[in-house]
Amino acid sequence: MVLPDIFSQIMKEAHTTRLLISKIRKRQATFFGHVMRREKLENLVTTGMLEGKRSRGKQREKLIEGLADWLKAGKSLEAIEATKDRKKWRTMIANAVKQGT
Repeated sequence: MVLPDIFSQIMKEAHTTRLLISKIRKRQATFFGHVMRREKLENLVTTGMLEGKRSRGKQREKLIEGLADWLKAGKSLEAIEATKDRKKWRTMIANAVKQGT
């Protein structure tokens, strides 16, 4: 494609980077931390720990799995445990944003 090549060239000339994905991930992570600390119904829905059978076919990626990859937390359980300590959670988010992934 020609358009993405032109766009990347313009971005290089302007000395800027794409920040939209980082901003979205940061907002998702801060919201997730907020929800996980409350330990209410939203917590169960977000983690996907509801009773019943899974649907057929390829399973969708859960929010926590995507955030764990972005935060480089290893497993999703480590990310859930990190939300309990607000200072640790904010540090993880800041490090991920700084890396620009």
